[in-house]
Amino acid sequence: MVDTSLQRKNMVESQVRPSDVTDRRITLAMSSIAREAFVAPELRALAYSDAELPLGDGRTKGRQLLAPRTLAKMIQILSPDPSDIVLDVGCGTGYATAILSRLAMTVVALEEDQGLAQEATRVLQVQGFDNAAVVQGPLTDGYPSEGPYDRILVGGAVAEPPATLLGQLKDGGRLVAILASGGSSRAVTWTRIGTTYSESDGFDAVAPLLPGFAKSPGFVF
Repeated sequence: MVDTSLQRKNMVESQVRPSDVTDRRITLAMSSIAREAFVAPELRALAYSDAELPLGDGRTKGRQLLAPRTLAKMIQILSPDPSDIVLDVGCGTGYATAILSRLAMTVVALEEDQGLAQEATRVLQVQGFDNAAVVQGPLTDGYPSEGPYDRILVGGAVAEPPATLLGQLKDGGRLVAILASGGSSRAVTWTRIGTTYSESDGFDAVAPLLPGFAKSPGFVF
């Protein structure tokens, strides 16, 4: 029988910690959350591999569970506080939501695919994460009715700064996403300062573009 607790420990010790993830809250959460519960049964043997894993079925082509080290580094940059309200955009089956729920007061998990949203709701309930709620709607719209948010995590790539999501941050709030632009792909942090946003570069990261976050077409005469 596979010892998943040992697999989780190995994931943290061989993938997450060596990637300069020093926030003990994150490593403790990832050491205790059953990542295999958030992937399809046929992929559970790969749940703790250092790789992205496909989510859902043919309707969700391109959707992936981020590699553990990528997700951990993004959450470390996001740096949620215990009193924070966090929006998890593109929650998929809810793995990032589960980690965030250990770090923040409340997590709103946004997913536009009905099947993924239903699975995320089921798994989070079974696993006992009672401070996270899954909501369904277009990812690009965010979820303003529960905002503004202290932190927003975008669980995939965007081709340009997500203006609508940025507008749902509190003053001083922070959004982290993977910006895929100009042939490069890096985790980027935007921080709201009044009506403006500062942008800071993070680390090289790869993820598929989330639905609706392709670059807007320019005006053509």
